[in-house]
Amino acid sequence: MKNKLIIVLALILLSSLAVFSQDKVKTITLTQTPGKFEGREVKLKPGSYQFEVVNKGVDHEVAFFLQKESDKENKEFSSALKDSGLPKLLKNGESAKTGVVELSKGKYVYSCPLNPTPHYTIIVE
Repeated sequence: MKNKLIIVLALILLSSLAVFSQDKVKTITLTQTPGKFEGREVKLKPGSYQFEVVNKGVDHEVAFFLQKESDKENKEFSSALKDSGLPKLLKNGESAKTGVVELSKGKYVYSCPLNPTPHYTIIVE
């Protein structure tokens, strides 16, 4: 009886850990170089993300701006993306992470208003 109880408790613990790991925040690294972000369109699943932005070779400070594609003409962060900015402007060689952002299905755009870069797309499916 004791062994069955231990097995049941172990299964409960393992299933709890599996649920916890699904909620884990994922980090997406985006590197800015003069006039652009390295890489391409990003495809993600709905979930919790932090964006780590790296200034690689830009001779002035850079920033990061993420918003829903439908809002890309606005200069305000939507409330769902309020933590998507960087805590500071980044000088050449520096990096920083945004706050945790919950992304749901849809299209988002990111750019740097200081570099300046084109709008790049994030698709959440």
